[in-house]
Amino acid sequence: MPDFNQQVIEEFRANGGRVGGMFEGASLLLLTTTGARSGRARTNPAVYVRDGARLLVFASNAGGPKHPAWFHNLSADPHVTVELGTPEGTVERFAATAVVTEGAERDRLYAGQADRDPGFAAYQAATDRLIPVVALHRVDLGDPARHRAIADHLVKVHAELRAELTALREGLDSAATEVAGTVGGVGAVGAAGGVGAGSVARGTPPLGRRLARHCLTFCGALHAHHHNEDGVFDLLEREFPELSDAMDRMREEHKVVARTVEELEALLTSGAAPATLRAEVDRLATRLGEHFTYEEAQLVPALTRTRAVPGT
Repeated sequence: MPDFNQQVIEEFRANGGRVGGMFEGASLLLLTTTGARSGRARTNPAVYVRDGARLLVFASNAGGPKHPAWFHNLSADPHVTVELGTPEGTVERFAATAVVTEGAERDRLYAGQADRDPGFAAYQAATDRLIPVVALHRVDLGDPARHRAIADHLVKVHAELRAELTALREGLDSAATEVAGTVGGVGAVGAAGGVGAGSVARGTPPLGRRLARHCLTFCGALHAHHHNEDGVFDLLEREFPELSDAMDRMREEHKVVARTVEELEALLTSGAAPATLRAEVDRLATRLGEHFTYEEAQLVPALTRTRAVPGT
């Protein structure tokens, strides 16, 4: 299914939202969510219908026993990106907020879709779960109040990620000290890990499970943050064309940070020593610090309408 989805996605983007095969003639959009576990961008094609200003998608999973992964993702993070074909033969990309409909509204909307396409009636009949109907509301980035909210959110998330990174570095320092003491015969792992003093169990990774989980959680949060930003940058660029060069730089920095995070994740799964991980986290911290500072300096003044007037 991932390979099939990727073929549909590529065809959709190459042909202005039009695809052939089983989706030929269908109203199709591409929905990009943030992975609830991985924090990575996940794109899926979905049949949609317009309902006033909003778009409706249906978590049918072809009548399968479980909700599709994209539904779990948007349930955890409702900030999504939508790609939609236009009459001009291009693909429009915009940010949206996903709202899961409930009760009588959900029943009415699903019944309407089943009337339009009897396949959806068959999907519901094939499963015991109630197939969710999700409304996608386009985010209005031209609203000054929305600009300020984005700026506040940016600063808040950066502060949280900085704090998490500091805690992670401190944890790695403590782990490195414990490992060094154990290998040197000073101290014991025993109380925490059930291993005798001065010894390390064969095959035991040098990094505790809680700290490893902390590392992976931080990596996932960083992936999610940059994915969400990438989805907003295209739209902000229309409002602030003077920031085009700065946004190009920020997009490239996201790619560099993503490669650094992937290298850190590879070290985590390889069972690298805490001291080795600490060096990689330091490298990430340096890049993130520079990136966050630049991003805030460029975006926050523009979004809060406090840009300096040239010549003053």
